[in-house]
Amino acid sequence: MSRVGKKPVIIPAGVKVDLTSGLIKVQGPKGKLERAICDGVLVTIEADEIVVKPVETARVDTSKQGLYRTLISNMVEGVTSGFQRVLEINGVGYRGDMKGNTLSLALGYSHPIEYSVPEGIEVEVEKQTKLTVKGIDKELVGATAAKIRSFRSPEPYKGKGIKYAEERILRKAGKTGKK
Repeated sequence: MSRVGKKPVIIPAGVKVDLTSGLIKVQGPKGKLERAICDGVLVTIEADEIVVKPVETARVDTSKQGLYRTLISNMVEGVTSGFQRVLEINGVGYRGDMKGNTLSLALGYSHPIEYSVPEGIEVEVEKQTKLTVKGIDKELVGATAAKIRSFRSPEPYKGKGIKYAEERILRKAGKTGKK
């Protein structure tokens, strides 16, 4: 049985949760999110808690219980406080800039990379080398940060590229001369 799935999700003050046939909607101070619920789990709202239970005791349904409990918990946390990922740009001449809803990145290529930021995501650029990706949907924030990082992932010799702030790049030794 899923230990994570057994915990109820606490609904904080100011958050409204609606549960209609196979769809859960969470609305809070930062915005609103909705997600479809699969057939293997049963979601109920009791007082100020959301309880997720499997329909059957099969392994597939108990794993879905833990998954959907975490997804609902992330929705509640997102509409109350939101999520963010911090990216750092390392390299001589590498920089980023926001132009309206478009992120412009100079990453050592012959042309700047123009990336249109998805709706619901906000990107802040500090000192041209630090990007903060913010939003209420944890999945979309992570996917957007990963997409930005994929434009120039950090290389292992000098560490040039875009990396997560908490990421540690393992460095390799360069070539050595012949003796």
